[in-house]
Amino acid sequence: MRWTRIVMGVIMVIAGGIWFLQGIGLLAGSFMSHNLVWVVIGAFVALAGVILLREALGPGARRGG
Repeated sequence: MRWTRIVMGVIMVIAGGIWFLQGIGLLAGSFMSHNLVWVVIGAFVALAGVILLREALGPGARRGG
C-alpha cells in the first residue's frame, strides 16, 4: 500500500499547487483565479500531500509492498 500513498501524495501536491497558483492569479482563466479561497485550499491540499509523501518515503517507512 506504500505505492498508493506515494501516488496520492504526488497527485495532492500537483493539484494543490495548481489550485494555489490559480488562487494567487499566476494561472489565469478559471473561476479560481484571484480567489483567496483557492489559495488556502490549494495550500492545505499540497501540504497534506507532502505529509503523505513524507510518511510513505521517510526513514521509518516500511520497505516493499
